[in-house]
Amino acid sequence: MKAKLLAVVLAAFCSQAMAQEAAHWSYEGDAAPQNWSKLNPDFMLCEKGKNQSPIDIHGALKTHSQPLNISYKLAPDSIINNGHSIQVNVKEGDVLTLDGDKFVLQQFHFHAPSENTIDGKSFPLEAHFVHMDANGEIAVVAVMFETGKSNPEIEKIWQHIPSQTGQTAALREKVDLNGLLPKNLTHYRFSGSLTTPPCTEGVRWLVVKQPMTVTVQQLNAFTSVMHHANNRPQQKLDGRVIVSE
Repeated sequence: MKAKLLAVVLAAFCSQAMAQEAAHWSYEGDAAPQNWSKLNPDFMLCEKGKNQSPIDIHGALKTHSQPLNISYKLAPDSIINNGHSIQVNVKEGDVLTLDGDKFVLQQFHFHAPSENTIDGKSFPLEAHFVHMDANGEIAVVAVMFETGKSNPEIEKIWQHIPSQTGQTAALREKVDLNGLLPKNLTHYRFSGSLTTPPCTEGVRWLVVKQPMTVTVQQLNAFTSVMHHANNRPQQKLDGRVIVSE
């Protein structure tokens, strides 16, 4: 069961080229987000789901929960242009501890502009750190980026950014994932879904409040490779409660 769930998630985040060919989806044209549910019966939640992501984060309920417990110690080893995003592949061992459970980092990738917004504000770039526990449950830590100072760790990754869809490149310099996270990990939390087909629900979303920065040149290096925006439109909240931690 665990292997099956892992395969679904990896396919959903475009890490399997064959899965992309089987049911092509995109951010534009006939295969754009508004048509995802029509492309494959397995994508029906993209239209019918009631806990879909991304959302506009507003009216959050203030709580006094524990701060994010993240332990990122390993340097990622490769980067892939999967046609939908730039995804960084990691070594197994980096962990998010949440609700007394350990979620292992699977990969992280980027969206421009941001998929989630905060009080109606969109950000130029959003990173999604995708984690999974032993039962196949998913937790995503989202970090926003504004334009400003250069991010050294992003620069190390972008130096090897593949220009062609399907290309993979090794990361030769050691990348410290902690350099992609702000020091203040205060965050919003809500239940949502994958933001790509099959739009699986039950995902624990943790959106960090404090943004990081990239230069305009670093932002352009990503968008010029993508050739188009790669953000899914916002979805209805449908009565969900957003918690501010």
